[in-house]
Amino acid sequence: MTKLLGIDIGGTFTDLFFIDEKKGTVQIAKSSTTKLRLSEGLFSAMANIDLEAKDVDQFIHGTTIATNALIERKGAVCAMIVTEGFRDVIELGRRDRPHPYGMYGMQAPLIPRDLRYEVNERLNARGEVVQALDVDQVKKIGKILLEQGVEAVVIGFLHSYANPTHEHLAKTILQEINPNWIVNTSSDLLPEYFEFERFSTAAIHTFLQPMVQRYVKDLKIELESAGYKRDVLFVQSNGGIMSSSTACDRPANLALSGPAAGVTAASYLADLAGYKNVISADMGGTSFDVCLIPDGQPNTTQDALIDFRMPLRVAMIEVNTVGAGGGSIAQVDPGGILQVGPESAGAFPGPVAYGRGGVKPTVTDANLVLGRINPDFVLGGSGGMTMNKQAAYDAISKHIAQPLGLTVENAAYAIIQIANSNMSGRIRLVSVERGFDPRDFTLVAFGGAGPLHAAALMRDVGVGNCLIPFYPGVLCALGSAAADVRHNFVQTIMRNIKEINFTEFKETIASIIKEGQELIQHESIPVNSISVLIEADMAYVGQRHNIRVSLPANLEFINLKKIFKEAYQREYSKSLDHLETRLTTLRITVIGVRPKINASNWLNATGTIESALRGHRPVYFDGQFHDTPLYTRSKLKEGSVLKGPAIVEQEDCTTVIEQGFIARVDHLGNLILEMQK
Repeated sequence: MTKLLGIDIGGTFTDLFFIDEKKGTVQIAKSSTTKLRLSEGLFSAMANIDLEAKDVDQFIHGTTIATNALIERKGAVCAMIVTEGFRDVIELGRRDRPHPYGMYGMQAPLIPRDLRYEVNERLNARGEVVQALDVDQVKKIGKILLEQGVEAVVIGFLHSYANPTHEHLAKTILQEINPNWIVNTSSDLLPEYFEFERFSTAAIHTFLQPMVQRYVKDLKIELESAGYKRDVLFVQSNGGIMSSSTACDRPANLALSGPAAGVTAASYLADLAGYKNVISADMGGTSFDVCLIPDGQPNTTQDALIDFRMPLRVAMIEVNTVGAGGGSIAQVDPGGILQVGPESAGAFPGPVAYGRGGVKPTVTDANLVLGRINPDFVLGGSGGMTMNKQAAYDAISKHIAQPLGLTVENAAYAIIQIANSNMSGRIRLVSVERGFDPRDFTLVAFGGAGPLHAAALMRDVGVGNCLIPFYPGVLCALGSAAADVRHNFVQTIMRNIKEINFTEFKETIASIIKEGQELIQHESIPVNSISVLIEADMAYVGQRHNIRVSLPANLEFINLKKIFKEAYQREYSKSLDHLETRLTTLRITVIGVRPKINASNWLNATGTIESALRGHRPVYFDGQFHDTPLYTRSKLKEGSVLKGPAIVEQEDCTTVIEQGFIARVDHLGNLILEMQK
């Protein structure tokens, strides 16, 4: 595959990264996201660079479609069948509340109570049948569901992770009643203990599945009619990619698709540049996404809270998000306090400067008024749009400056400072508050707005230095094209070490690895090799919280108790040898390693710094305007050094080098920002 197309459909913009490795060329584009029909923005971005679908070898897609559907509750009409007495599990949750202070807030479960049904059946924690499944009761419920017109059904029985027989039997009965139903079992989607999380995860998958299936089908038809004949690949929340068929089977794996691709690209490019400890900072039009990447490995999690009492338990990159993007709206609250975000203007109407009907000032409008963005900058390549600086100025004057008694410039600067404060808080949350020193990390700033704020974030948080990739505005799209195939498998064991039959244990691991390898082969995605990561969640008997340990590939000489003791000692500086050790959950990741993108394909700058200088304009820093040099990014060759204040412009974003900072260009074309000593 030499012609790779990475597409990231975000809340505001649709980004495109196209690389022809045979020719050694790269093209990028941006277009506004079209929420009612996402493919319009996709084809618009392709048209901006005159790219036709028939000229693409591999189409790889990151999207926010699943997240938006969950937040907006725009999914399938689902029913749920559970063990008697567990009808309200997904609504009761874990005794939390929407807001820490005050008894207010609403809950909107994906499956309403009148579509949740109980049946008589019961297994114990070892999977032994206590009460057989009432088959007639399942048939009766199935006929009721026919009358209610549901699209999909999720089955969640107690302890089905240990024995899925009852769930599978109920699924067979329902499919006989209506073969057109999508019927999912919780044990197939998440064979793991904790009923609330398992039921919720299964409900999310089922709620999304019909919508995702329609989206995938329509997208493939459109691409095929345009000349693209291969499968469409999708980025998962774990940073890997999967086939369209797997995306249809496991739609919840798309929940953090776009941000995960950005983290993957940031980690990959930072590693090429020689930086292992990284904090990725993605500032787009709607949100600011940050992830800690210690020693080259992004932090991951199995637990994400999509909404109140809506946990999703799938493997995903741990991205921490705050509503601070270029489109974040600034407004004065009833108490006279300036607030920025989380409400966003999105792509439509967008910032006031876009001229699409937006009337409330945004972070982008503030940057424009302060001279940090070129008002004649063409957004999205040829055929893009320019920005109306006067409209942005008037909006900030009316809505912010006049109510607060400030000059327009000071009001715009205050908007920027508040947005920076919100983002700095997120960076501290994933670093300082977890015991990591930001001075030991490199900030990778990207997204359409990330490089505008990178220097300020460095100063506020105290990060050692900052890497701005060569294509920061479309890095999530680049990450889509560069990601490996990755599939995660989980199996609850729940046995004390002395109770485990190691022959069966190794057979279980071998069976899961084989399943992963066969899945990659079935997806027909070209890979160079397949690697496997084996991990286990373990704890001392009586403890609620587990420690995750890595298990060696050679299972013949494995000593689970010793491995856990060493991990516990590292974590807590002590061990509890008098207690039994329990293996709770087995986790296996099967990775199809794809050919890596050659970063040298986008390096072709020649000449001097003077040749990259395109002029000067007044830019607002620290209370006054400074005559600031403007540089063209593509003309800055390796070894170039810029001293702040300076502005670096390129097609997909603008980089602000503030006073007291210098920026140098490394061998990969990255801008490396450092504070002057």
